[in-house]
Amino acid sequence: MSNKLFESYELSGKTLNNRMVMAPMTRARSANWGNVATELTATYYAQRATAGLIITEGTFISEEGIGFINVPGIYTDKQVEGWKLVTKAVHEKQGNIFAQLWHTGAYSHPDLHEGRLPLAPSDFNPEQKAFTAEGFKPTVTPQPMTVEDIRRTVEDFKQGAINAIAAGFDGVELHGANGYLLQQFFSKNSNYRTDEYGGSAENRARILFEILEAIKETVDLKKVGVRLNPSLNGIMGISVDDETIATYDYIVTRLNDYGLAYIHLIEPFTDVTGNDNAIQEVAKHFRKIYNGTIIINRAFNKETATQVLENNDADLVSFGVPFIANPDLVERFKTDSALNAPDQETFYTPGEKGYTDYPFLNQ
Repeated sequence: MSNKLFESYELSGKTLNNRMVMAPMTRARSANWGNVATELTATYYAQRATAGLIITEGTFISEEGIGFINVPGIYTDKQVEGWKLVTKAVHEKQGNIFAQLWHTGAYSHPDLHEGRLPLAPSDFNPEQKAFTAEGFKPTVTPQPMTVEDIRRTVEDFKQGAINAIAAGFDGVELHGANGYLLQQFFSKNSNYRTDEYGGSAENRARILFEILEAIKETVDLKKVGVRLNPSLNGIMGISVDDETIATYDYIVTRLNDYGLAYIHLIEPFTDVTGNDNAIQEVAKHFRKIYNGTIIINRAFNKETATQVLENNDADLVSFGVPFIANPDLVERFKTDSALNAPDQETFYTPGEKGYTDYPFLNQ
């Protein structure tokens, strides 16, 4: 009996070889002047090109968006040239790759902004740890964005999408999840603005639709995905509330009008059992609302991924840490082979160790 996980899938005019997606994961390997993706980055992604689709680590759309050191950006010409190495290497292996466009908002630190406060929707400190040159430091109360700041950020996302296509990416994913800038706008606990970007669900979601409207002026939205984490609660500076479900229902319903490549959803990070403000089963919930392709993420293995596809709750399943340690994860799943164990000590350290040196099955 064939396994749906290994079936091809048509995504915005591209044929994916299977329904396994490599999820975006920060690896902090661009420890160079200008935070440029390198040949080492290219090797890492090319090793994993048997995934039906690769979504890169978040790549910063501007200096203002930075929240971690050593992350490759996509706002300078040199950064675009660096990413060309990556897309060329992946395409030579017949892979497909999207760039995840990222702005961390309040999830940052003044050390990363020459002493300036990070920009965010409101002066809400998410109480997280930002990765700086001196190690992890606690976040601070950010500077609330002016309308001018928001408009500039919308343009930065647009330019990020233009730059990604110029770098050879097959598409882009807008990072609207995990407590970063866009989710800070969506959530009442981190957005208490009183202008057109705060208050109602429509206002709190406004920036996302302004970004999509801006991008579609120059990039086909069939090449754009959106990542959302609707049930994020009690971590990453975000909490669910009495309007969370209605807010995400509004967002996803409206996204139907945009003809996107996909939406990339995340099942709850924490136990939300019995919490009436949290969606318990994210894929099932939004399958009833969204008409397009759904990617689902959150600690799936071969069996649970197969099940979610067989149930038709999602079309594709993304895997994070398993792809770090297993560049040939697709083949290992196909042959029911043992998986390499990930070395967490090397997730964010420089160099090849724990990055490009995990063995393949045939090694």
